[in-house]
Amino acid sequence: MPPLRTALLQSSGVLGDTAVNLKALDEAAARAAEAGSGLLVTSEMFLTGYALPVEDVASLAEAADGMSARAIGEIARRHGLAVLYGYPERDGETVYNSAQLIGPDGARLANYRKTHLFGCFEQEAFTPGDTQVVQADLNGLRIGIMICYDVEFPENVRAHALAGTDLLLVPTAQMHPFQFVAEQLVPVRAFESQMYIAYVNRTGPEGEFEFVGLSCLASPDGVTRTRAGRGEEMVIGEADPELLRNSRENNPYLRDRRPGLYSSLV
Repeated sequence: MPPLRTALLQSSGVLGDTAVNLKALDEAAARAAEAGSGLLVTSEMFLTGYALPVEDVASLAEAADGMSARAIGEIARRHGLAVLYGYPERDGETVYNSAQLIGPDGARLANYRKTHLFGCFEQEAFTPGDTQVVQADLNGLRIGIMICYDVEFPENVRAHALAGTDLLLVPTAQMHPFQFVAEQLVPVRAFESQMYIAYVNRTGPEGEFEFVGLSCLASPDGVTRTRAGRGEEMVIGEADPELLRNSRENNPYLRDRRPGLYSSLV
């Protein structure tokens, strides 16, 4: 099974302008496909921007099968690659901070709602999701989805490991001064739970926030396979099933667990 070439789109788009951000996504998908990528991953809330007034979050939120989802389905189909994008999701009167995976044929594969909301803004704007592990199969790999703050809880990532996730996609809005998460924590999570993690950040100033970039693809051997800088860019790395298999054979963490000792954690 060949590696899944994965493009990480480190971009904040344009705040509040879904149409412009869809155009940018289309252009990025064309570049990613030309580079041989089978998957393009965007940042948290890429579709609308992150630092919105709470009332704007509600007004821009869309259903998981709404107009933007259909537009992104067409982008994915036209360029022949899967797309994971962050967006505010409306379900009736409830708004979630969500990420949706669209397959290369344009079909919706998985939709995840952020379970751990960070800070006052998110807690006011969104309702937390209640499903910890959301997965889909793509190119022979089991894909999992989280959003930003979720990956900072080791229990979350370990749940994905136990459910067989091979590549965990984490659109994020990581801000100053927490850049150590991208630099240090994410590669450790990949190593301790034996999976690839694609961590894709926003960049630059937005409202009261300063996003730090540093998007990365970390592998189960603890190596950062590709790393962005602080500005707008797209970087590409590969999730290699053979490396993953060898790493899991040689790393005893999951085999040596003693779940009976951990009952106090839940």
